[in-house]
Formats: sequence, C-alpha cells, structure tokens
Amino acid sequence: MTDQILTAAPPAALWLSVNPSFRRLEQPLLIQLHEAVNIAHWGYQQTPDEPSSLDVAVTLLHDYVKGGDRPLHLIGHGTGGLVGLIYARRFPHRVKSLTLLSVGVNPTVDWKAHYYTQLDLLPCSRRRLLAQTARSLFGPQCQHCVEGWIQLLERDLISSLSLHSLLSRFSLFPAGVAVPLMVCGGQADTVVDPVQLQGWQPWLKPGDRRWLCPDGRHFFHATHPQLCREQILDFWQSIDASAPAAIAPATARLTH
Repeated sequence: MTDQILTAAPPAALWLSVNPSFRRLEQPLLIQLHEAVNIAHWGYQQTPDEPSSLDVAVTLLHDYVKGGDRPLHLIGHGTGGLVGLIYARRFPHRVKSLTLLSVGVNPTVDWKAHYYTQLDLLPCSRRRLLAQTARSLFGPQCQHCVEGWIQLLERDLISSLSLHSLLSRFSLFPAGVAVPLMVCGGQADTVVDPVQLQGWQPWLKPGDRRWLCPDGRHFFHATHPQLCREQILDFWQSIDASAPAAIAPATARLTH
C-alpha cells in the first residue's frame, strides 16, 4: 500500500520511501528542504500478503506521478532511491531530476544485503549481528541506544520492501539514466562506501553531480541535514535555471 504527505500547492519535488521504519530518519532533511521548495512524500509499505516486487512499487509510483502536471525532482535513500532510479529509466519525461542518497553504482546494495551476507558468513547470533550492524550504520552508541536501533532494524526487516534474504541476494546491472542525476553518499558509510559512489563516474553526464558528505555514515542525511540541503538545493536550482519553469517558494506546511 502507499501513503502520501502532500502540499497545498502542486509539489516540485517528491521524496520516495519504501522503509516506513526509517520515517523519522527522513524528517530532518525533509523539513530542511520544505523550507525552500514544495516537496511531497510518497511512501510504499509492503503488506504481508504482497510479494517483494520493485515492479509493484514502480507501478504505484507512476499512478501517483502521472496525476501531476509537471515533471518532478525525485529523491530517495537506499531502496527508495532504487525505485526512483528504475522509474526515471522507464519514464524519463516524468522526472526533472533524480537525487540518490546512499545508492551506489550497484544500486541494489543496501544495509539488508550487507546484513544477510554477514549472517551467512559469520558464526554469531542474529541479535549480535544486528548490534554490530547498528554500530556500523549509526556509529558508536551506548548500549541503550543500540537496543533501540536493533528494534528499528528488526522492524525494517519485517515491514519494508526487501530484495534480499538469507538464501539469495538480488542484483541489478550498473547503468546510467537519461535525466539529470545527483548521487550522494557518506564518507564513512560501510554499506555504500565511497568506492561504490566513485563507480558512478563513467555513467555521469555533463551537469550530473557526485557528492560525499564528510564524516557521514549510511544515514548521513539524518545527521547532516543542513549540509545535504545546501548541496541538493544547489543541484535543483542549477536545473531549474536552465528550464522554462522554476520551483516556486513553499507556501504550505506538510500535512497528513
């Protein structure tokens, strides 16, 4: 199923999310961006009876986007960014630009792929590995905080669109996209590391951008929202400056 958080005016940008458990990690940057542009939030939550399918998510996204009257700046983190990447390849005329956060040149690599690979190789319990994963994703933490992150990751394993399992990992051949592209990552990310970001270089077009957040980890947009805002808005504004229509200032707050 899908949910949308809309603006009173038609949105200029759309945040894509397929990880409902990570909603609070999205909010710091969403709030920062909404101070400058009309941005809506599109979310997909897989139900227990649905198969794990990127095609379902992309189809539902298209049902939403085609109802608008303009191409949109799409932005997404992890698998949400992957959905945006596939959508931009299929419907480039609907996309003004694509901003990918923590999506490497091998775009299906996410924290779950990292987790299941380690679970398959390392002789340790699931809970201990989740604790190690939490510290890798979020940095050194007190034990109480680690327990909270473990619960968050466990919910994400259950409730979000997943391309991976202990038995198999999904992959997608690296390729570019026709629309303007910005790929962003964290300098200290151990899941989508700087080498994965560097791998985009052969696929970048004139005007495309690649940016590493200093000291940022996998969820760098949650810990460095102001810095991310500056980089993303500069990218969007460079596109709008060469396009007939510009992004209008935001006039409404996010509402449910």
